[in-house]
Amino acid sequence: MRFAGERRGESFADYDELWRWSVAELEEFWASIWEFCGVRASKPYEQVLGSHEMPGTRWFEGAELNYAENLLLGPPTPRSGSGRDPEEVAVLHTSELRESQRLTRGELAAEVARAAGGLRALGVGRGDRVVAYMPNIPETLIAFLAVASIGAIWSSAAPEFGARSVIDRFAQIEPKVLLAVDGYRHGGKDFDRMGVVEKILAELPTVEHVVLLAYLTVGANDAERAGALGRIGEGGAGVGITWDELLRSGENVELTFEQVPFDHPLWVLYSSGTTGLPKAIVHGHGGILVEQLKKSLHLDLHRGDRMFWFTTTGWMMWNFLVGCLLSDAAIVLYDGSPGHPDLGVLWDLAERTGMTCMGLSAGLLASSEKAGIEPGRDHDLSALRAIGSTGSPLAPESFKWVYDHVKPDVWLFSTSGGTDVCTAFVAGCPLLPVYEGELQCRALGCAVEAWDEQGNSLTDEVGELVITEPMPSMPLFFWNDDDGGRCRGVGDRLRESYFAMYPGVWRHGDWIRITPRGGAVIYGRSDSTINRQGVRMGTSEIYRAVATVPEVLDSLVVDVPRGGSEGELWMGLFVVLDEGAVLDEDLQKTIKRRIREDCSPRHVPNEILQIEEVPRTLSGKVLEVPVKKILMGTPPEMAASVDSLANPRSLDYFVELSKNF
Repeated sequence: MRFAGERRGESFADYDELWRWSVAELEEFWASIWEFCGVRASKPYEQVLGSHEMPGTRWFEGAELNYAENLLLGPPTPRSGSGRDPEEVAVLHTSELRESQRLTRGELAAEVARAAGGLRALGVGRGDRVVAYMPNIPETLIAFLAVASIGAIWSSAAPEFGARSVIDRFAQIEPKVLLAVDGYRHGGKDFDRMGVVEKILAELPTVEHVVLLAYLTVGANDAERAGALGRIGEGGAGVGITWDELLRSGENVELTFEQVPFDHPLWVLYSSGTTGLPKAIVHGHGGILVEQLKKSLHLDLHRGDRMFWFTTTGWMMWNFLVGCLLSDAAIVLYDGSPGHPDLGVLWDLAERTGMTCMGLSAGLLASSEKAGIEPGRDHDLSALRAIGSTGSPLAPESFKWVYDHVKPDVWLFSTSGGTDVCTAFVAGCPLLPVYEGELQCRALGCAVEAWDEQGNSLTDEVGELVITEPMPSMPLFFWNDDDGGRCRGVGDRLRESYFAMYPGVWRHGDWIRITPRGGAVIYGRSDSTINRQGVRMGTSEIYRAVATVPEVLDSLVVDVPRGGSEGELWMGLFVVLDEGAVLDEDLQKTIKRRIREDCSPRHVPNEILQIEEVPRTLSGKVLEVPVKKILMGTPPEMAASVDSLANPRSLDYFVELSKNF
C-alpha cells in the first residue's frame, strides 16, 4: 500500500481503497506489482495492457522472461545478480513412504539443472509437452521447474487418477515425455501403478521417452522396469529410463533459462465440465508469475516462513503452492492421507516443520472438529501464524472450532478461486479482521461482483460470481479449441465456458454474496464440478465410468453439504437400472470399483440410490445443479423452471429426500 501510494503520489486509507484502485486502474496496479516484486525479464514490456476486452486480452507485450528463473533466482540485486540465498531452506517434505527431509535453495537449483540437462538430452525443447503421473514430492517439483526452464510445457495428474481419466487429459496435448512413479502409499496401503502406467502409455502414441521413479519400491530391477515401459504402447514408447539415469545424463550441465514471451505456455491444467472431455486450460509464464507474486502479498509470506497446503498434483493448489517459492518463504510438501494413522498427522507435521501457514480443505477442518481432536492442546503450534481453507465453503462452526481448539490468535482465512485462473478471486488479507463464516476480501486486481441473471450487480444478495475486468492469469486458450488449438486464437469452447451468459464478462460458476463491509460468502458451485480432497473431477467422467456397468442405464451424481455443515460433503450417486437388475451389495461394489479405477478413489460415492428416471431438460441436459439446490433446501419451483424440464415429476424423489438432510 505504501509503495503503490508513493508511486501514484497519493496514499491509500485502507485495503478497500487499495482494492478499488487495483481494479479501476489495471495498468497502474499490475505495473506496480512488476516493479515492487522485481520481476526478472530479459526484455522489458512495451505496454501493460492493450485492451480490456475479454476474452483475448494481451498482457505485458514485448516482455521476455522465464517463470523458473524468477522462482529460482529471485529479483536481481546489484551485488550478486540473485536475490536468493543458496543456504536457505526451500523445501521441507515428508510422505507415508519417506522420512522428513529438506532441500536448500542451492540444492533445488542444482537438481533442476540436472533434470533440465537430462530432459534436453532426451530431445525436449521449447514448446514440447512433458507430463507427469507423480505425487506431491520434491522430484515432481524439480521436474516441473526443469521443464519450465527449457520453455517446454508441463502437465500433471495425481497417481490416484485411474487410467481413463489420465488418458482423457494427457492425450489431448500429445506429450513427448511421460514421467511416472511405480506406485504410492495412502492410508497405510500400497498401490502399485505399473499396470496403470502401461494402460496410459498404450494410448499416448506421441510419447517418445518414459522416465520412471521407483517411489513405492526401490530395488535392482528399477532399470529393467523402466525399460519395459519404454517398449510398450503403439509401436513402442521409445526409451524407458529411471529418474536417476535422467539426472546422471544432466550432470555438470549449467542451469540456463529459455527466454520466452510473456504469454508463452507454462502448463496445462484441466477443469471438467458436465459434458465432453476435461478442458485443457493453458496458462502462460508471465501471467502466472505476476499473479503468484501478488498472491504472496495476500499470504503475507516472509523469509523464514514455512508455507503448506494439503494438495495433490492433480489440483491447482499444487501449482499455487509451488508459486509460494517466488517469495522468500519455504514450502512444505506432504504425500499421503490426512487421516492416517489419525487426523493428527498434519498437525504433527505442522509442529515438526515449524509451519507458519497451514492450508487445509474445509472438509478436513470439519472432520477434525467432528473427531474431537485438540490440536492446540496436543501440539506445539507456536510458529503457526495462519490457517487457510479452500475447496468448499468453510462453515461458521469451523471458524469457531479453529479459534477454540487450535489457536485463539491465529489468522484464519478462507479463499475461493479456480483452476481456470490458478488463483483465488476472494481471499485473505493480513490487514483485515476475520468475521465468522466470511471471506475477508476480494483479491487485488480481481474485479469480483455478484450478478443476477440480468447482469445487475448485487450487494448483500446471492448471485453469480463474475469478473468484470481481465486478469493476467486467465487462460491463454484451451488446447485444441475450435479455432486454433495451439495458436493464440480464442476458441468457441473457451467462450462458451466463461462468457456465454454475460458476453465480455467472466462467469465463474460459483454462488457469491458480497457483504456491505467488502467481504464475501461463497455458497458453492453453480455448476457441477466435484472437488474431493483436492482431486477435481467433472461429473461427465463419473458418468462414463458408471456407464460401463451393464446394469446401469442412466445416472446422476451430486456433492452436497449434509447435516447443516458446509464442510461435510455427501456425494450421492443416483442410478436408473435395467429391467430386472437389483441394486444389491454386489452391484454397488461393481459400480464403486469402476469409479475407483477409472476416476479416483476420492470420487467413490458415499451412497448409491436407485431412482426411476434422471431429471433432464428438454434438450436432454442432466439437472445436477437444480437437484443439488433441492437437496440443500431450495423449493423445487425456485431450483428449476418446470417449462424447461422433460420430466418434471422426476424431481419429486429429491424433494422427499431433502426432508432427511
